[in-house]
Amino acid sequence: MEAGAIILLLFALHAAASASSFYGGSTSFKPPKMDKDGVYQVTFHHRQNGRGSCSDKPSFRCDGGVCTSLDSSEVLQTDQDSTGQGRWCQSETHTTATISTNHSSFSLRDSGCCWASNEEGKTNWTSSVELDLGTRSDTYGVNSCPVTTTVSSLRFPQNCFTRMRLLAHDPDEDTVRCSFTKDATVPQNFTLDETACTLMSSGQVGLGIHVFELMLEDFPTKNITLTYADGTTVTREASNEAQPSLCKVKLQFTVEILPPIPNCELGYVQPMFLSATPSHDDLLYATVGQNFQLYAQAQANHASIKDFQVSGPRNMTKVLKDDKFGKVGVTLSWTPLHSDLYRHVPVCFAAETNEAQSEMRCVVVTVTQATIIQGKANVQCSPNKMTVILEKASMPGIDENFLQLKDSSCSLTSNSTHIMGTMSFSTCGTKIEDKGDFITFENEINSFELPTEVIVRRKTVKIGFSCQFPKTVSISSYFALHKSDYIFTESSFGSFGYTFEIFRDGNFTNKVPAKAYPVEVKLLQTIYMGIQAQSELSNVQVFVESCKATPDDNPDNSLSYNLIQNGCNKDETLKVQQSDDPTSFNFEVQAFKFTGNYDQVYITCSVILCETGSPFSRCAQGCLKESSRRRKRALGKETVSHSITQGPLRFVRQAVPEAAVDEDDVMKMNDDTPDVMMKSHTPAEVFPPTLLQKAEPSEEGWSVKEILNTNISTIFFAAAFLVSVVVMAVVRVLLTPPPLAPCLQVRVLLTPPPLAPCLQVRVLLTPPPLAPCLQVRVLLTPPPLAPCLQVRVLLTPPPLAPCLQVRVLLTPPPLAPCLQVRILLTPPSYKPLALTSQIMKTLERLIPDLLRPIARSLLDPLQFANQPQLGVEDTIMAKPDSTSLHLLHQGLKINKQT
Repeated sequence: MEAGAIILLLFALHAAASASSFYGGSTSFKPPKMDKDGVYQVTFHHRQNGRGSCSDKPSFRCDGGVCTSLDSSEVLQTDQDSTGQGRWCQSETHTTATISTNHSSFSLRDSGCCWASNEEGKTNWTSSVELDLGTRSDTYGVNSCPVTTTVSSLRFPQNCFTRMRLLAHDPDEDTVRCSFTKDATVPQNFTLDETACTLMSSGQVGLGIHVFELMLEDFPTKNITLTYADGTTVTREASNEAQPSLCKVKLQFTVEILPPIPNCELGYVQPMFLSATPSHDDLLYATVGQNFQLYAQAQANHASIKDFQVSGPRNMTKVLKDDKFGKVGVTLSWTPLHSDLYRHVPVCFAAETNEAQSEMRCVVVTVTQATIIQGKANVQCSPNKMTVILEKASMPGIDENFLQLKDSSCSLTSNSTHIMGTMSFSTCGTKIEDKGDFITFENEINSFELPTEVIVRRKTVKIGFSCQFPKTVSISSYFALHKSDYIFTESSFGSFGYTFEIFRDGNFTNKVPAKAYPVEVKLLQTIYMGIQAQSELSNVQVFVESCKATPDDNPDNSLSYNLIQNGCNKDETLKVQQSDDPTSFNFEVQAFKFTGNYDQVYITCSVILCETGSPFSRCAQGCLKESSRRRKRALGKETVSHSITQGPLRFVRQAVPEAAVDEDDVMKMNDDTPDVMMKSHTPAEVFPPTLLQKAEPSEEGWSVKEILNTNISTIFFAAAFLVSVVVMAVVRVLLTPPPLAPCLQVRVLLTPPPLAPCLQVRVLLTPPPLAPCLQVRVLLTPPPLAPCLQVRVLLTPPPLAPCLQVRVLLTPPPLAPCLQVRILLTPPSYKPLALTSQIMKTLERLIPDLLRPIARSLLDPLQFANQPQLGVEDTIMAKPDSTSLHLLHQGLKINKQT
């Protein structure tokens, strides 16, 4: 009796232990099919994670009585802890559900107890899936659900957890969204990137086992129609997540957070996958009845890799191989059965040490018949691009017209013997993968089917190719730092590319080196840029359809400025340099910046390559005032428009503008040497200064600099300034007459105060451009005690004036030791660098000779001090001149006659 009780107690303890060993589970579907009786058969595979033996059989049930039968296979354990401690295991079973056709969807559900002891206190669990049974208008079949799974036990040291990528592959290439389930208890400091399906940390995560329950849903990437067995239809809009999803799959797993380790560097204690390992989310292929193998390799220099956890199909085997220097490889082998045909099988794996675990990597293995062609291409790797070459003779039956790269907009070219494609590392869907010891750039050639095709007799093609570079070697300065090389492929033009460069000068021969980016410039400097096209064809020409500036490298930024639009110049400072080379486009433009807190400018141009001499190409059309007038692109005569970007140009802030510069300005680089010299429109000084002399310090006494820095000098000059304001008579007349005045007479009659010790009279006059006659008369009676007298007339005569009279009637004071009378006639020869009025910009092009003298009053004088007959002091005094005009309007009167 007692022995029987003990046996029953042991059975109860075993049942309780097995019941509390649930680590999670996942479900994946084969494409549903309809039999001849019009009944759907849906086969799904369920993997359950736990510890111990993982021999529990799931008990799925259909909701709403949709299923007429459920046939499940026996549970088969697919992986377990090799140490014999029973820390983790995984099993798989497959079930076929027979569904009546008078339903639009069906759902499955399973539940049980209990979760492994966890920090969230979760006990009971529920697995569920839901599938829409409508026939898709794009694939002519029932929707395929997202494919996902995890290894049985996921472990991370507390101080090393940052992110964990999950598998979320959709066979129909739908958009997959991952989210926590509504009843999930999200562990503290864990977040989820729903688009990338990546679990991340937002702070320090807690020790112990944490439970995660996610729902994966798929949404079509284009508008489709679902047709049901009863003839009804429903439309699903592209990527509209507000509408019901096509399928819902629940993913459950646990993550154990281990105590911290001294070093989180990958490959130190945490195993690091090496380049021989497939990339995460890779799509691989297996053939029915043939052995499929997957090889992965990991390394840990200060820990021993004991095993690899694997989540794979039934009958998959693994063989470990120890290599030198802490490297361990694993070979996974599997022979698909006929019942696995068209199945999308998720396979995940992770390297195990006693202290930590590597990242989890997952791939999808698609089972096909023997008609698929899978092979390796001949790949040529360059510093910033790769070229793939396929020999037609080695792959008979391939139709190159139905081959494409990952990005379908990049096509392949062919001749009588080979199929070729060239792409840069940042175009045509090329994926960058960090493989531990190498950086890999991957792409693939795929066959495709037309949406209108019902049957095909072409072989399915899947050819992956890649270039890899050691991490210790710089791949290419162009790839990371310098946006220069852009390579594209189109069927009619083959492989072609563009380089977008900044040059040192107007010769357009010396390029700014890549190390000098970002380029530092000053406002109003001339920037020299050039676009060069390279093509395998000789009779081509390049056409720049548009160029615009943005404050960042996003060409779609709403804040932008058009330099070229529809082939027309939109900036008045932009000049296109004529070239005999039809594949080059060189231009110059004055540097500018965006208003606000923006110090950088990127230039993005839209370029087209055309066949030379094609009368209907975009290149032949040239500038179009309206984009709607553009003709339809002629087939084979031009490429599609491609965007290329260069920059940034970074602006150097100047606290005080230079008054005079004797040599060209320097466009600075981000290193110490000025690598680029560009001519700047800087003001030139005409009259040498007579008062500002360089003070040389004497050997005895104070130097001039030291004297000026004392408080005594400050008090002295302040007092002198106040006295001069009281006793000095300064008269300044600034006059801008109306532009249509036929004649201009200016007469200044002045009687200064008798005690003024000094007198200055200055007349600055801009006459109207159409004035046929100009008379300026100054009548002056200076004060008798004035020791100094200065009279200055600055005049820009109208270009059409046949006569000019300037008359100064002056009675000098008897005690004046000096007398200065200066008449400056400024010819209308200066060219303004910018205008602040759009109307003036337009008129300047129509009648420049007449309007150039008028434009001076509209300009910022501190930027345009390059008038030949004016000194820098005249420019600086322009601001006080405008202030005096304001005071005149307020009541301060000076006798003048106009």
